[in-house]
Parts: sequence; structure tokens; C-alpha cells
Amino acid sequence: MKLTKLGHACWRLEKDGRTLVIDPGSFSGPGLLDGADAVLITHEHFDHVDAGLLASASPDLEVFTCQAVADQLAEIPAKVQVVAHGDGFDAAGFHVSAVGEWHALNLPDVPPVQNIGFFVDDEVFYPGDALTPPGRDVPTLLVPTNAPWLKAAEMLLYLRYVRPARAYSTHDGIVNDIGAKLIDNWLGMEAGRQKADFRRIPPGESVEV
Repeated sequence: MKLTKLGHACWRLEKDGRTLVIDPGSFSGPGLLDGADAVLITHEHFDHVDAGLLASASPDLEVFTCQAVADQLAEIPAKVQVVAHGDGFDAAGFHVSAVGEWHALNLPDVPPVQNIGFFVDDEVFYPGDALTPPGRDVPTLLVPTNAPWLKAAEMLLYLRYVRPARAYSTHDGIVNDIGAKLIDNWLGMEAGRQKADFRRIPPGESVEV
């Protein structure tokens, strides 16, 4: 499949002429739903879901997400389907498994929201805003590298726990050029340690997996 970083936490997956988009949020730039057949949404935070954008989408678009997000999208024309940890389903020609239940702890006085990760075609795992153990081998991990809830050491330990063949930075849209270089260095050092392909993909660029 072709994997394209659209911006911040949003990704486009393409296979056999079909397109699946993950987490089209408000930080990720224009054209997020262009050509999309289905959308996966991990959780309710606005950098992962743009309700206004989805409200303007075709009624033929399928959206798969957790109950909390589905409740917020109840009035959009697209078909919204609720999935939960352990569910398997087909979306835009991809087979997807839902993994996880909760967002990582963020602010100490704010309870975590629902968050589900997605394992696509037994190839790409995107945990959303969490460091969820996937429970199986992961060829390609979309690893969060910058967030209010995340330390660099936690990200590196997650990479060591999952040990993917490939890991690409996500949730990195709020860093400046200095921060991006730090992410590049961290991923590069860990890639050398694990002899794997760990790196940041600039927005608009793609890889084949």
C-alpha cells in the first residue's frame, strides 16, 4: 500500500484504487478527504477530527470511530459506524482491527477520553493518542513523537517494546524546525540501535509498505 503523511496526525492509505484516511483533524492542512472512500478516527480531539470538514463530505463516505466521536458526528451526512477494542471490519478495501480503549493521561485533572487504535491490513498500526501495546508483531508503526501527554523517553521505550520493522513519526505538527530536528535525531539513533527504518516523513510525501 501507499502511505502518505498529510500533516500532523493525518495519514492517507491507498491500495487497489481505494483510499482510507486516518484522523483528518484541524492541524493537518487542506484536502484531507480528497478521494477518500472511508475515514478512521481515533478520538475526539480537534487535531484528530474536524467535524465541519466531515459535515461537508459525501453521504457515501464511511466513517469508523469510537462511541464518543460518533455521538459528536450524529448529524453529518456520512455513514458513521461505531467500533471498539477487538472489533474487526472492512473499510475501503482494507481490513482493520480496533485496538485500545483510552487516550493517554494528559492533564492531571482531566479524565482520559476514549481512544481506539487501528491496525490496517496486518501492516500499519496507528495507536492514536496512546502507547497501546498492539499485542502482535507490527511491520509499520505510526509512532507519536510530540504531544503534551508524551515524553521522548516514553516514545523510545514504546519503539523498543513494539520493535517494528518501520516506524514513521506522527503527531508532530506543533513542533518548529528545531523540534523536528530533535525528532529526526531521536528516531535516527533508535533506528541504528534496532537496525530498522525509523524516520519522519514530511507532509505530502509518501512511502510504499
